Amino acid sequence: MTEDRTLTAAEARGVRYARELEGHLGWLDTFSGTALGVLATASGIYTYLGVSSLLDENGAMSVLAAIAYSVAVSVGIFVFWSYMLRLFPAVRSTRARTGLLAAMGLGSLAIVAMSSWLNAAALAGSAAVEQHLAKTVQDYQSSLERAHEVAITAQSLERDVARVRQSFEDLSEQEAAGSLSGLAGRGAVFRVLRQKAGELSGLEGQISTQTPLVEAAFAEGNAILSRMRALTVEPGPVEARSVEFSEQAVRLAGLITQMRQLSVAPLVERAAQDLAASVVLPELDGSTEEGRSDQAATITSVLEVLAQRAQTLERAAQNVIALQPAPDVTYTPISSADAVILYARNFVPSWAGAIAIDLLPAVLVFILAITQGAIRGGREGAGVEDTMTLAELRAAMVAIRDVEQAMQDMPEAVTPPAPHPKPRPAAE
Repeated sequence: MTEDRTLTAAEARGVRYARELEGHLGWLDTFSGTALGVLATASGIYTYLGVSSLLDENGAMSVLAAIAYSVAVSVGIFVFWSYMLRLFPAVRSTRARTGLLAAMGLGSLAIVAMSSWLNAAALAGSAAVEQHLAKTVQDYQSSLERAHEVAITAQSLERDVARVRQSFEDLSEQEAAGSLSGLAGRGAVFRVLRQKAGELSGLEGQISTQTPLVEAAFAEGNAILSRMRALTVEPGPVEARSVEFSEQAVRLAGLITQMRQLSVAPLVERAAQDLAASVVLPELDGSTEEGRSDQAATITSVLEVLAQRAQTLERAAQNVIALQPAPDVTYTPISSADAVILYARNFVPSWAGAIAIDLLPAVLVFILAITQGAIRGGREGAGVEDTMTLAELRAAMVAIRDVEQAMQDMPEAVTPPAPHPKPRPAAE
């Protein structure tokens, strides 16, 4: 015989606590499936929008493919979390819970891979593409400003050329007065000095003609940049704006290349190298041998000065050439999904919302697991008869009466007849 056991006060409170939690779970189960279906459907809708932005065509086949993918995602999310909501709270062993937890983590990663990033593309795709356009505008602006800076620095070589030209003109005036070779007039030394001054004057003119071209190119580049900035914030579909943006980017890239070619530094470097190397020496025209000797000595001194000035001018040009050139910028069109991934740190709220709509049921799984654990803890130590509710007791009594009635209605068992005795064999 089993000995009747009376529940302690703590065990009775635990049983009441478990029953209360079971009542709450019963009420929550009435709409948990519907809520999970709504979340899965919402995720499927945003997934459809994200997939549509990736497809190149807008035909019926593309629409059907996007719908099929989004429906598959919705069904997968619903089935996966339905499994987790039912199985994870029910298991008790640590090994089983660890395995289901690993499966839930793997499934969550799969959901993020197949749905969440597309949801983020639907939520913030246009803004991410606009962010890409704005970033490209900044890169082009930096490149244009650097190209203009290098070109202006090269234009400053005009002052160096002018200074060297002026020095040769001054020397020629001194020679005309007889202060260099001692022979006043426009002799051989004067002609050498004027020859180099003329070459530098021509170089100075070439440099000055580049200045308006550089400024015009810079002004045109700023106008293109202004239009590109306007395209990043204009209302309307971002795809249409991206097409015009791409056209403007091509124009600006060509303009930056043109500004690089407008730099006169290579021209000045070559002219400085030719300044001392190509000297046409005139015939000495002194009337006496001593005068011609003085002219030759003066020309030699002039050539030394010419080599020094040419070297100085060449170094100035090389310093400009050594400046860091404008960086090459190329605009690459990008889809909304790729833009969301590329600029993910700028759209953290959108990513959080896209992931939350897919992984929110994980919170429900843990809530159910904790609640089921509390229910099992409340029933610990109580027998089945102590945890039965009034409804369960009534159902048990009805079942007992049905069984008793069925046994009464059964016909009495028929006793089988006794077996006939076997005849004894006759004695021989």
